[in-house]
Amino acid sequence: TPTPTPEPTPTPPPGEQTITLPGDVPLVLVHVRSGSFTMGSPKAERGRGDNEGPQTEVTLTQSFYMGKYPITQAQWFAVMKSNPSHFRGDDLPVESVSWRDAQNFLDALNTHIEDTRQGPPNMRLPTEAEWEYACRARTSTRFSFGDSLSVRDDCEDDGTRSLHMWYCGNSAGKTQPVGQKLANPWGLHDMHGNVWEWCQDWYAEELPGGSVTDPTGPGSGTYRITRGGAWGDDARNCRSADRSNYRAPTTASEVIGFRVVTIR
Repeated sequence: TPTPTPEPTPTPPPGEQTITLPGDVPLVLVHVRSGSFTMGSPKAERGRGDNEGPQTEVTLTQSFYMGKYPITQAQWFAVMKSNPSHFRGDDLPVESVSWRDAQNFLDALNTHIEDTRQGPPNMRLPTEAEWEYACRARTSTRFSFGDSLSVRDDCEDDGTRSLHMWYCGNSAGKTQPVGQKLANPWGLHDMHGNVWEWCQDWYAEELPGGSVTDPTGPGSGTYRITRGGAWGDDARNCRSADRSNYRAPTTASEVIGFRVVTIR
């Protein structure tokens, strides 16, 4: 009887790394190169909020790895042995987690990474600038997939929106499994819609303007900023520059999740 040929170990695509969580649950990270971009929106952008300006030239001097998807319930459970989510499913993004809950997850994740020698234990939330830079992926349009101006900015669909994001026009009133929509140009999924994503920064009522390097937001504040829009939001709230959702760091909501970033 011939000896069966073992299945080859899958090779991750160039620019990806995988952290193995307890229970062999994978956490895939995508490499994002350092660079510069224009943060915020021009005054003429449709759907714009006043807090999306003044437009700011941002330089990020360090490359980083960002979660390919928002943290899922399977990943949260692997690390925390609990599931706080309102909508249940292993491949659904974890939600109903506060900013402080996310910090507790990151502490536990970094301990696991250190204990298993999988790299430096420096997982964290993205800064707001890192988040928008990764979302835009070198684009300057309202969404990373274009301006989408042929229909209204509520729940209407132009045939392209539904290919790239979960929002009020297609989500059936709940979160949806991560990775089902097309990735942005840098290979990141669900940057538009599905769940809002906590950033590390305190909320600022306006962007700094001018040119800044590696910004981290205000030194203190009342609210933490979230980005990206969610399953129940109008299309306008899922734009790359939207800053309409900021919450107290103790707020837990079924529309808010997060993804991770690391320098390695």
